[in-house]
Amino acid sequence: MDNTPRDSLVDRTTEVAELRELLKSGTQKMALLYGRRRIGKTFLLQNVWPEDVVFHYTAGEVTDELNRKQLLEDFARWTGEPLATEDYPTWRSVFRLLLNHGHPRPVAIVLDEFQYLSENLRALTSELNAAWEEKRPARSLVLVLSGSIVQMMSTLDEGGAPLYGRLAWKQRLRPFDYRDSSVMAPFRSLRDRIRAYAIFGGTPRFLATIKRRSSLRTSVATQILSPRGEVRIQLETVLDQERGLRDIPRYRAIIEAIGAGRTRLNEIGQRAGLPVDSTLRDKIERLIDLDYIRRHRNLGARSTNPYRFRLADPALMFYHTFVTKNRTALERHEPKTVWDERIKPVLDTYVGFVFEQIAEQAYYRLASSSGLPAIEEWGRWEGVDRDRQSVEVDIAARTSDGQILTGAIKWNRKPLGPGVHLAHLESLDRLARSGVSWAKKAKDTDSPILYIAAGGVSRSFESMVESDPRRVVVWTLEDLFG
Repeated sequence: MDNTPRDSLVDRTTEVAELRELLKSGTQKMALLYGRRRIGKTFLLQNVWPEDVVFHYTAGEVTDELNRKQLLEDFARWTGEPLATEDYPTWRSVFRLLLNHGHPRPVAIVLDEFQYLSENLRALTSELNAAWEEKRPARSLVLVLSGSIVQMMSTLDEGGAPLYGRLAWKQRLRPFDYRDSSVMAPFRSLRDRIRAYAIFGGTPRFLATIKRRSSLRTSVATQILSPRGEVRIQLETVLDQERGLRDIPRYRAIIEAIGAGRTRLNEIGQRAGLPVDSTLRDKIERLIDLDYIRRHRNLGARSTNPYRFRLADPALMFYHTFVTKNRTALERHEPKTVWDERIKPVLDTYVGFVFEQIAEQAYYRLASSSGLPAIEEWGRWEGVDRDRQSVEVDIAARTSDGQILTGAIKWNRKPLGPGVHLAHLESLDRLARSGVSWAKKAKDTDSPILYIAAGGVSRSFESMVESDPRRVVVWTLEDLFG
């Protein structure tokens, strides 16, 4: 079992190293960190540098005046020096104070939830830029602007913005993948680690609710299925917490439509009761930008072919797959009973769907060490062949060296037999005969095949692929967590 302390920093290795390097530069540097709520921005910034060299202020959704006064009071407390708030009547004077203070050591100044510091963000950043550009002795200082309204924060340094060209570092923090999530959900069983990701997703705040030595059943029942569960409450209000969104009921309707299995634009609009127009498309784009939705279409599809949409956040997917459908039962019965009778029997079917998303994450982690090429376009293919017979290929990706990577993803318990390999080759043949150009390329001996099999493969499978002239790679759960 993983022995990483639950309150230690998970992943974020690159961000930590780069931020620490900024503070060693001997000059003043400005940095921008942003990402949706509950993703771990504040926790990261509280664990990058020693506490005694960091001034951390979190702005509130209050007036400019209240934020300014509170920031000055907090700074006075941090420095141990008295400050009269009336001596700093403007934001420019406040920024000068922060940047010019003669702390004996390198200093990191963190302005968290920066977007709430002022009602006029452009005017605020203009004042910051003016103070930043003033001449002062060289010193090691990092000013970090952090915020959770993704669209607003991401544009702070765009062309024409007051801070354009001022940032030395910019990063968007995203959810953990399956591997980093497992550090916060270190169940002994690798299958339970995968199931935990498929249920709680990669949001650190959700994963932090999993208690050590608690079973997956207990964790899910108490935190997600129970009407009083912390994660369930967060999921029910997750869009309300996104202050950058307006017209929340419509966004919620879109999420619920996709969660109910509507994958095409027309289906989403009909289910949500919304017209299929540019407004609906814009709202879906915002949800994609926030990592709540992902879109996909077949490899090689024309640009005019419509996208299909699915929920990108496994926690939201689980909530809409099981919690909303069992809401009445969860009000009448114990959550563990609902888990045992309604969820556990069909859970692996659901996990198998999420396992395809995990497979893509695993590829980016393991491809290089396995000698597999980088991916230019990851995808899959589903449709019909020229005889109108259904065909699905779990992995259909274009590699950076011009080849086609194909394969299958199986959330299996028993080792796969040779029939899986034969069925995959037959699918490629059928698609190639149907005029699918990438399938013809995939039949080349230079194009690799990848099988990701949770339960491994049989000896007869191994014997078959050993005789195949193409390179065939097999990853099991042990490989994914190796």
